[in-house]
Amino acid sequence: MLVVLEGLDGAGKSTQVRMLKSYLEERTDLHYIHFPRYEEPVYGGLISRFLKGEFGTNEQVHPQLVALLFAEDRHGAVPEITESLESGRTVLLDRYVYSNIAYQCAKLKSDEEAEALRRWIFRTEFDVFGEPRPDVNIFLDVPLSFVEANLTSERKGADRSYLGQSGHDIHEASIEFQSRVRQMYLRQASEDPSLTVVGCSAPDGSMLPAKEIFERIKAVIDPHLV
Repeated sequence: MLVVLEGLDGAGKSTQVRMLKSYLEERTDLHYIHFPRYEEPVYGGLISRFLKGEFGTNEQVHPQLVALLFAEDRHGAVPEITESLESGRTVLLDRYVYSNIAYQCAKLKSDEEAEALRRWIFRTEFDVFGEPRPDVNIFLDVPLSFVEANLTSERKGADRSYLGQSGHDIHEASIEFQSRVRQMYLRQASEDPSLTVVGCSAPDGSMLPAKEIFERIKAVIDPHLV
């Protein structure tokens, strides 16, 4: 079984990934991969440099070139993922193809350009590169106010070591950009029923407690645990 968890930057996804890893490890033989794989040579290093702004801003680097970097990183992991799935293991991915679509297409101004890039990414990753399609594909839809608060506070963790001393990721610099990314995720979910949206907002618009969000994730995962 291939499980994917998607979300905006600063959306609390890392917390949910940790909880889901623990949950699945108790029930299955689990193999976990975080994308991008910053530690990998060539593409991991190039992605790190891009996110640190070494190649220019979001507006200066064409999103199709950026999409190719992220796609090639996943392409390199295809044998690892396929081998685990064929041996009967569960594979949990932190970000996957729809992350590439949402973040890169959100940079384009016209719907026509965004749709053309979406089709190109989808075809390149799944058809040309042969990346396995997920059995469970979840997008955590959190309040933008929560995302903004997280992105404007100091963020730490091993998964941010790619930033080095700069501490800044150009994808995280604008809440307006994160809003466009969210809309792109939701648009994809409306067109692809395999992408499940897990709402993380309380009735008053605040963020639900992490445990309550995880219960919603479990409700999506559990029917696949046979």
